[in-house]
Amino acid sequence: MAANPVGWHVYRYDLERPALDLPEYLSPYAPDLRTWIERLGGGHGQRFLLGPDGLPDLRVNAFFASPTMRNLSDLTNRDYAYSLALWLNFLLVLGRGWWEATEDDAAEFQFWRLTDPGNDQRVQKSSFAKDVAGCKKFYKWAGRRYQVVDPFDELEYERGRRQENVKWLDPAAIRRWRDLGLRGRGLDGRRDRRWRGRNDQRDGAFVDGLYGTGLRLTSWGSVVLPELPRMAPGRGYFTCSLADECAKGGNGYTYWMPRTVAAGVHAYREGARARAVRQAQESGLYEAVRGMRVARLPRRGGGVEIPDGSGGMVRKAWNDVPPQVRKRLFIETRQGLEPLSLWLNEDGLPREEHGWHHTFEAANTRIADLGLENFTCTAHMHRHSFALRWYSVGKLVWKQQLGHLTEDETRDFRDQFGDHWHLVQTMLGHLSVETTKSVYLGPFRNLQVELLLAHAEGFPVARFMADAFAGHSRVRTDPLAVTR
Repeated sequence: MAANPVGWHVYRYDLERPALDLPEYLSPYAPDLRTWIERLGGGHGQRFLLGPDGLPDLRVNAFFASPTMRNLSDLTNRDYAYSLALWLNFLLVLGRGWWEATEDDAAEFQFWRLTDPGNDQRVQKSSFAKDVAGCKKFYKWAGRRYQVVDPFDELEYERGRRQENVKWLDPAAIRRWRDLGLRGRGLDGRRDRRWRGRNDQRDGAFVDGLYGTGLRLTSWGSVVLPELPRMAPGRGYFTCSLADECAKGGNGYTYWMPRTVAAGVHAYREGARARAVRQAQESGLYEAVRGMRVARLPRRGGGVEIPDGSGGMVRKAWNDVPPQVRKRLFIETRQGLEPLSLWLNEDGLPREEHGWHHTFEAANTRIADLGLENFTCTAHMHRHSFALRWYSVGKLVWKQQLGHLTEDETRDFRDQFGDHWHLVQTMLGHLSVETTKSVYLGPFRNLQVELLLAHAEGFPVARFMADAFAGHSRVRTDPLAVTR
């Protein structure tokens, strides 16, 4: 295996691909690579690290195979893996192994991550707190097995406020980022002849859904075909349910899908997705998928029937089916097997979360190459921006509806029905309105009542938001519109 040019890197096992033969000198250990990985305790989708020499540290990778890591959510698992790789790379510069690290090394790591003027990629306190959490999790596990001391044990650090990393885009900026980064448009709005993207329809539908529904990336990426709303005339929004097993903290909730989003998703299903499925069926790829379960969709009552491993079928509500199980569910169609997962890779297999992170990274790189600086976006910024939009809508509607009431009557109304904050809380699926306020309050303080009322009558929300937040340091608008 070739050496890594820059330190430690994070990878994932993909055991659904055809097994690769091992070099002859390794054949006494296992017949193929997949078998060898499984004998080492590795599972499909599990993360592992390779060092600068292209070799693993089996002790570190045993940590990723442990129940300690397997019991975490995939998002937390990913964050901890990258935090640990970052720490190992820092120690690599110091010439020390992870088992030799001291409290002074942890303090230097803190300085480098947060304060060091020589580090152009300094982070906020909340990001560093995540690094510390991942490293402490590793050392707690390793300490019991290898008698090593946790260098982070006595480190004093602040967790930081969640608000520090919250940034927003207004509707014009959302559209511009999508068109430039994912749909191959140039700065003039026309299609860039150099564009070689092959997944415009899928990626555009996915990010439109993030902004339109406010769902987290992992939740939106876990949707299956039976959960899609049926298109119906005269409906501007469709009421949908996020499963408990696919929601943060196991708390599912009702969300609303705009008609434009639903139309884009159905177009993807009937277009690019259908082509990928057809090609996979013709190549026989689906029959070779390991861990695949051929499910049945009951005609009545909803839910899904899943093989129970002993020749029978067990019926489950979609609310109780987690993302990783969903990605292994297929159904028999007249054309052959087809995944129930909505979002697929080009080869027709269900798309994993890390693939979407790569999509965002590639889009940001393309936009930077076009010459637009500081115009980046993440999946979670779509959720933040969704909250900002609905806060703005709620403010406008509340003022229109309550403007004729006295102060006491307005207070009584809010006590009974809530206010615009409760609207945003409901849309985001937060259990507490205080959570909504603590994360999203920042720029909303700039919403002057007079400004809102001036725009309340017949003024488009997108235009209103572009005007209201034009000067806010953490709300990005369309950079081309600003410069023109």
